[in-house]
Amino acid sequence: MALHAELHRHLGGSVVPRVLWRYFERHSTELSSRFANYGEFEDFYTKPRNTLDEYLELHTLVESVQTVETLPYFIYRLVRGAYIFENLAYLELRYTPYLRTPEHLSQSQRIDKMAEIVDVVGKASHIQECPIVTSQILCMHTRLPFEVNKAIIDLAVQNRQYVCAIDVAGGDSYYADRLEEWISLYDYARSQGINTTGHLYETTAGCYPELLPYLKRIGHGIQIPLLYPELLPDIARRGQCLEVCPTTYIKTGTLQDIRQLKLVFDRCFEAGVDIAICTDNAGLHNVRLPFEYENLLTYDIISFSQLQACQDAAFRHAFAWPYSHRPASLLNGLLQPEAPKVMAMKDLERRG
Repeated sequence: MALHAELHRHLGGSVVPRVLWRYFERHSTELSSRFANYGEFEDFYTKPRNTLDEYLELHTLVESVQTVETLPYFIYRLVRGAYIFENLAYLELRYTPYLRTPEHLSQSQRIDKMAEIVDVVGKASHIQECPIVTSQILCMHTRLPFEVNKAIIDLAVQNRQYVCAIDVAGGDSYYADRLEEWISLYDYARSQGINTTGHLYETTAGCYPELLPYLKRIGHGIQIPLLYPELLPDIARRGQCLEVCPTTYIKTGTLQDIRQLKLVFDRCFEAGVDIAICTDNAGLHNVRLPFEYENLLTYDIISFSQLQACQDAAFRHAFAWPYSHRPASLLNGLLQPEAPKVMAMKDLERRG
């Protein structure tokens, strides 16, 4: 059995339609009453949108019900599904903690409440019967002021046991007016030893080369090989990895045909740029990671050997994966009595 790593999954968009509908029926009938039945809700929740902005509006629907009290409910079902149906060994969940705090509070009070959210998410993600290595990526947000976004970085610094990186969410077309601000925030995060990723080059409106040097991984990044392949050598030199989420680009109207991704993979492999295949919003898409793999293979976008290279890259670029090998290597070692000892020694040496 192959075990996988998921590097780009949003907490808000990861709730599958059936789980969200059951919550609405039990606790938020004003939301469920908007729809005649579950089928109508699922169609609304998972249908393609015309633009990224229209697509991102769906996140507010889930964010409104993901509170400190309800997060354990959603996360248990998320992790259980990831373990049973996706064979995940590693999962990074990203979200904006500020948007899970009560809206009626003042900004400073909401900032203070963010630590409780991170703690709840961290504890709820560790489920004994679902042994997945999990970590959090805290998202700054284009709708939030500098003070809140800086507080999100400080929160990551203070909670390294739960948090592996920071990101920025909210639509990449909105970076331009505050570009110097984003650069200063990412520079601050790096100065504090925090890993960085960011939604960049997802759409043609989100192409900001000034931000690239500040990122360890690039959230999406598909417009680089599509429109700016001259940037690929520098990306390879910096050892950056693209977090490519195939279904997203169809759901957001960014691409018209998934086969357009063939050029993305071909140019990245040719330039030596790593790609990790991800789901982004598995709930909104009603898909799981193995489906993303199968779809890419079915449409001859990648080969089986390229798929394996992407799976290897996902573990290699995972911010909080504690081993130097992916699980398949560790499991294969069990068939060779001496191999686990050798690998354990190498891990000890790597950690110093």
